[in-house]
Amino acid sequence: MVSVRAATIADVRSIALVDVETWRATYAGILPDKLLVGLSERRRAASWTRFVTRRPGDTVVATDDKGQIVGFGSCGIQRNIDLPYAGEVFTLYVVPDAQGRDIGRQVLLHLFARLIRCGFYSSMIWVLRDNPARYFYERVGGELVASRRIDMGSGALLDAVAYAWRDLAVAVQNRGQAKSRIS
Repeated sequence: MVSVRAATIADVRSIALVDVETWRATYAGILPDKLLVGLSERRRAASWTRFVTRRPGDTVVATDDKGQIVGFGSCGIQRNIDLPYAGEVFTLYVVPDAQGRDIGRQVLLHLFARLIRCGFYSSMIWVLRDNPARYFYERVGGELVASRRIDMGSGALLDAVAYAWRDLAVAVQNRGQAKSRIS
């Protein structure tokens, strides 16, 4: 059984491990090998320490029945003023061995609940267009609303797409189930 809770400083090392592991697995063949090999758990842990310290409650972790972190996500105020969504999911990662077990949906719903508590009633997320996991966001009711190029470092400019939820309360109520497109 998986449980989702707010992250603490004690979690940042495990978050960094999941972060690096999922980037390497997810983005192999999409991002330059040099970028993936150069990922540092230590640097990621430092970054997550700052985020969790400055924004308590905006990062959640999913733990398995042994207490191991198998996924995490983070959220906050939307960073692109050109899009009409109040909140943004910044990250959502589940370790490869735990994918397909509804963990991503549980993390996303906890992030939505956090955004609602913060007064953000709509949200979006950016995901690389070539990431096959992006279709998860369609399955959980996200609407494709925008695209842009993102500088991933090391000269890697990649296409990204944004998925959005116009009403987070409805998304949470529906447990992240997409509306039927069949009339």
